[in-house]
Amino acid sequence: MKISGNEIRPGNIIEYQGKLWTAVKTEHTQPGKGGAYMQVELKCLTDGTKLNERFRSAESVERVHLDQMPFQYLYADGDDLVFMDQTNFDQINVSKKFVGDAAAYLQDNMIIELCMYEGSPISARLPDTVILAITEADPVVKGQTATSSFKPAILENGVRIMVPPHIESGTRVVVRTADGTYVERAKD
Repeated sequence: MKISGNEIRPGNIIEYQGKLWTAVKTEHTQPGKGGAYMQVELKCLTDGTKLNERFRSAESVERVHLDQMPFQYLYADGDDLVFMDQTNFDQINVSKKFVGDAAAYLQDNMIIELCMYEGSPISARLPDTVILAITEADPVVKGQTATSSFKPAILENGVRIMVPPHIESGTRVVVRTADGTYVERAKD
């Protein structure tokens, strides 16, 4: 679907220079001389590069629609991750690099969302949070609880995070998958 340059909004996926880009920021600018334009910060979906581009209202770009489909994580196979389509039960393999650092938070049978373009996966989105157990945590140092301090701990998946002093080994916690930060103690 073609849209004019001044209709680009944050979150739109466009095809530009033979690649797929997502609009991160947009700013409408009307200089004193010349015509108005839309300043757009683009991020490439395939390799993560960024690009700042100006689009005039007379220019048109191709807006792309991605299919967001639920997939179930099955298992890791070497450097690949195996997912099953929840609609037709087909299995696909994707590289661990494709999922990125968030691959450490994948759990058996977890449902994730894959964005597909022409039958190929473009990006993966895990649930916002996961519940994991703490396997190692430093003991609390007396007097340290007066201020809001954090201490290092290791999760069951081997990832190191910072947790409040009252969290001990064996405690189940909620962790944000986007940046690996502690959210709260899990409710049992």
